[in-house]
Amino acid sequence: MAEANRTEIQPKETLGSLIKKGNKSSAVAMAGNAVLAAAKGAAAAFTGSGAMFASAMHSLADAINQGFVFVGSVLSERRPSPKFPVGFGRVINIFCMIAVIVVTIMAYETIHEGIHLLQHPAEAASGFWINVGVLVLNIVIDGAILIKASKEILHEARAPKASGFALLPAAFKNVGRAAPPTRLVFYEDIVAVLGAIFALLAVIIIAFTNFALIDGLVTTLIGLLMIFVAFRVGYDNMIGLIGVSAPQDVEDKVSAAILGDADAVDIKEMRIIQEGRYYHVDAVVELRTGLTLGEADDIMLRLEQNLLTVPDIADAALAIVEDDGKVSWHRRDSEVDKN
Repeated sequence: MAEANRTEIQPKETLGSLIKKGNKSSAVAMAGNAVLAAAKGAAAAFTGSGAMFASAMHSLADAINQGFVFVGSVLSERRPSPKFPVGFGRVINIFCMIAVIVVTIMAYETIHEGIHLLQHPAEAASGFWINVGVLVLNIVIDGAILIKASKEILHEARAPKASGFALLPAAFKNVGRAAPPTRLVFYEDIVAVLGAIFALLAVIIIAFTNFALIDGLVTTLIGLLMIFVAFRVGYDNMIGLIGVSAPQDVEDKVSAAILGDADAVDIKEMRIIQEGRYYHVDAVVELRTGLTLGEADDIMLRLEQNLLTVPDIADAALAIVEDDGKVSWHRRDSEVDKN
């Protein structure tokens, strides 16, 4: 009955409500890259620069990629159904894996172009100030997206807020606890900002020196950084698809919520699986002795309802047993530490 009541009070699920829950970082990245693609395309048409045209296509691919990931984040917010009782959280891992394939292809093409430029250095393109202006715009927009993604990481990880020069280190520290699309945007935009800075330096060096090889070196370096992003994000989403346990701090919050109840004596077993950015809790809880079956059942429902108030806990399935007089939960922790 309690389960039915929880279902009834949930607001109706609509497309609009799902879109509002979609990943904000990927939506911002999609819009930002679309603007960059248009600006670079206009610059390429005006200056005739093949490198700028290739960069415009790169930004366009990024915009499409992030749009694809945003759609995946929206679909992953759908509620569990009788056919899919654990929900759709892992859908975003699938979409991010497809995005990783796109990034890998783009990385290969970038490295291939870099090697070609090393073998056959190109002459400096016309429109120096146009190229500089577009690259500065690139740094500003991707920098803003990176800041947005960094703040989103701290929000999703429930970490203390940070600002200024402390923001990026704090985001790096907590990136593993962020949602898959936020991690993808974060890593991609680090490469995008570094790539724009390197490209700007290359444009300036080529314009004032004869060191034309810098263009090929920078292009190859950007491609290698993209390969790193593909492997990093690919690994994170691969283990997400397999099913990965929750971080230690989430486990600590869940155990504290259970053992904070006066009738819960111990946790015999507990498993917390991460689905996208949500967690599913399965646990066997030991209750104090002397309870009737009806009282124990009420306590179990109360514990499940309390767990659902913990941020990002999607569902909790608890089993109850009588206290056996042993401290199972703490003994398990000590055994894990010894291993």
